[in-house]
Amino acid sequence: SFHNPGTSELQVPAFFVGTGGAAPIHPSDLPMYTRFDWSNAGKMTTIDVNWFSPSNVPLIGIPIRGERPLYLESKPEIQWAAVASQYFCTIVTTKEPATSVWARRFDTKKQNNTPVFGIQGGVGLTGFAVAPGATVTKNFEIYAGPKELGRIRKIGPNQDAVLNFGMFGFISEFLLWAMNTLHGWLGSYAAAIIVLTLCIKSVLWPIQNKATNEMRKMSSLSPLMTTLREKYKDDPQKMNEETMKLYREYGINPLSGCFPMLIQIPIFFGFYSMLGSAIELRNSSFFWIHDLSQPDTIGHFMGFPINLLPIIMSCTMIWQMVITPKTGDATQQRMLYFMPVIFLVFCYNYASGLALYWTTQNIFSIVQLYLTRNRPLPVLEKKSVIAKREAAKKPKKKRP
Repeated sequence: SFHNPGTSELQVPAFFVGTGGAAPIHPSDLPMYTRFDWSNAGKMTTIDVNWFSPSNVPLIGIPIRGERPLYLESKPEIQWAAVASQYFCTIVTTKEPATSVWARRFDTKKQNNTPVFGIQGGVGLTGFAVAPGATVTKNFEIYAGPKELGRIRKIGPNQDAVLNFGMFGFISEFLLWAMNTLHGWLGSYAAAIIVLTLCIKSVLWPIQNKATNEMRKMSSLSPLMTTLREKYKDDPQKMNEETMKLYREYGINPLSGCFPMLIQIPIFFGFYSMLGSAIELRNSSFFWIHDLSQPDTIGHFMGFPINLLPIIMSCTMIWQMVITPKTGDATQQRMLYFMPVIFLVFCYNYASGLALYWTTQNIFSIVQLYLTRNRPLPVLEKKSVIAKREAAKKPKKKRP
């Protein structure tokens, strides 16, 4: 409240209301979790502490710009501003449109001689006049607490954007709801993740089976494919044309083996976004894992953390690749073996709940592959032969 006890009009200049500060909770928290968010006309803008850092050309090291001390933006319809760490946030919502926001980072401590940065900010309103003897009150709503979707949605229409679920937000929200529901029944978030994974894989079972059968058919074509490569080794375009012709003759879809992975990648990133923002997994344990929201570090080797579950996850991926029917040439097959390395790097310092999900789905896929591979190999026949046989089975119409 602004009160004017004088006899002349008081002009209050533009002012900011601070959001307070946010800083990493754990030494292993990624910098992208320490953020400043704000909303203008229903659209959220976000920066993390790395926005202030100097920028260089990758690999070469030529500087692009120096350190930026202040973030300042002006828009006509700013609704709220927030600072956030991985699992907590402070949101300041204005009752009238704000016009600007600011943020700056601050050094909180040092971890292994490396500075750890927090972030603070504010939301600004325009100046106004207060008549003699009058009082003008500006109202704000402040939420300071965990990033729980249900709680934050009660504040306003789009403050839940601070959870930063990204492009697969609808998947993340469904997974969060399903995980919390299963946790209510099972009493364990680890068990909820495992059961949720088994449910997802069970739904995808028919698609995975069809993809495996198609890959086995393609594997049966290997002798013919080898002949084509030898025949057209100097004419790649002709070889590709003949290869596609061969697939059409035998009714094989070469892309069918990719469908299960294409479906699972959005689910993976849905888990990735959800586990990186929702507080539910914090301090949940599972066997040697003390906190499913953090890496499952069991020790250090020459200062490097040993995270066991991502290593197990990568081993199950390699196992799955070994028993998967081989398709394509040797070069393509070797390229696929980079996938475990990519997933290992992606998950190594992330929440161990994500590695638990991917390890569970790998083991499920391995069991499914063993069940499928023990079936007799499919008999390959050209589509024209099948069509003739089917036509011969149809009863001939008698002439009147």
